[in-house]
Amino acid sequence: MKIRSLIVAAVVFFIFAGVLYWSDHHKPVGDAAKTSADAPPAILMLDASAITRLDLEKKDEKPIALTKAESGKWQITAPQPFGADQSTVSGLLSTLSSLNSQRVVEDKATDLKQYGLDQPALQLDITEKDNKTLKLLIGDDTPTGGAAYAMLAGDPRVFTMASYTRTTVDRSLNDLRDKHLLTVSPDKISRIELVRNNQVIEFGRNQDEWQILKPKPLRGDSSQVSELARKLTDARMDLSSYDGKEAASVFAHATPMVTAKVTDESGTQELQVRKSEVDKTKGGQNNDTYYAKSSAVGGIYKITADLGQALDRVVDDFRNKKLFDFGLGEPNKVELVIGSKAYFLTRSGEDWWQDGKKMDIGTVQSLISKLRDFTADEFLDSGFANPTIDVTVAFDDGKRVEKVLMAKSNDGYVAKRENDPTLYRLNASSVDGLQELADQIKPSANASK
Repeated sequence: MKIRSLIVAAVVFFIFAGVLYWSDHHKPVGDAAKTSADAPPAILMLDASAITRLDLEKKDEKPIALTKAESGKWQITAPQPFGADQSTVSGLLSTLSSLNSQRVVEDKATDLKQYGLDQPALQLDITEKDNKTLKLLIGDDTPTGGAAYAMLAGDPRVFTMASYTRTTVDRSLNDLRDKHLLTVSPDKISRIELVRNNQVIEFGRNQDEWQILKPKPLRGDSSQVSELARKLTDARMDLSSYDGKEAASVFAHATPMVTAKVTDESGTQELQVRKSEVDKTKGGQNNDTYYAKSSAVGGIYKITADLGQALDRVVDDFRNKKLFDFGLGEPNKVELVIGSKAYFLTRSGEDWWQDGKKMDIGTVQSLISKLRDFTADEFLDSGFANPTIDVTVAFDDGKRVEKVLMAKSNDGYVAKRENDPTLYRLNASSVDGLQELADQIKPSANASK
């Protein structure tokens, strides 16, 4: 009986589920039509990728023309040629391609003046690949606020559109301009020069590594130079309350600070930076105001103090203060000689060995971390004599070998890398712990297994 009851219950359940499924997928045509009729109609439904030109015309302002190049990039062609901010244009196209209304005010409007559409505040001409052009007219705000009147030329209907949608499409020339002062990508830069008072700091790039080429070949701090490259390529003009004549006047009287030259496969671009020192006693509010003139775009513009300060640096700021280059990589071999004591460690897979014994990995890693963290307090030209510590580290599968000698000085240590004329001053406390860590290296608990 129990089995029969279960079977009957299962049959009833499946019949009920089937009825629900059929009901959900076979709603009356009248209900679907009602839902569609209740939805506010779209003002525009376009393929954004098919749009090739946009013209924006506002009252009492020069028309703005945006055209799409064969490369797919947008350019401003009027009122004068400018690069366009691709993300801003993309957002504008996205909004226009699926522009929804809030409601239809009139199906056949005869008096457009009451909506501000006889002389619209904003007109957008949208041209597609087939040269078909649609004109979107945007008029006054609605009396209750939160919306604006809109219509398409040739369509008698008047719509309301949300105010935030109007804000998205109501763009000024400054909104649409590409504000980058240099038009290069940081990952494409091969060379950077900083020219100050006829002195040159030059950086050369080899894949992801930066080296200092001038004033003489030196190890570069790749992270510092990469950050400089990023700040240069991110440099943007400040167009808020921009006055081109005033900026040019300030630039002409400002103190030349540095000219940055950035080279990629397309050529070299320059950014001249000057600093204007405002006298606070005369109402000035900032002692360090920076202006820049670019070879890539016309005009002179105020730039951020952050960029100005990043360029106002000396060569030592970009030098590699790390004593070893193996960084976060795992060495293959470490040889350490301190006075009369010597330690020879080799790695096989995940294990470290010395004299045929597997060593405790924690004690070996502590020593390696110590070597990895050695950082110079300053660079010296002399003072190296009678080294007492000799360190050799092989890494990158043994393809690269670093050899460092350290000598005691009056107030610390002086280190010298093989084939490197630079001397590195090390804090005494950082080196003194090296012997202790080396003495703590011990065989692994399962060394005999």
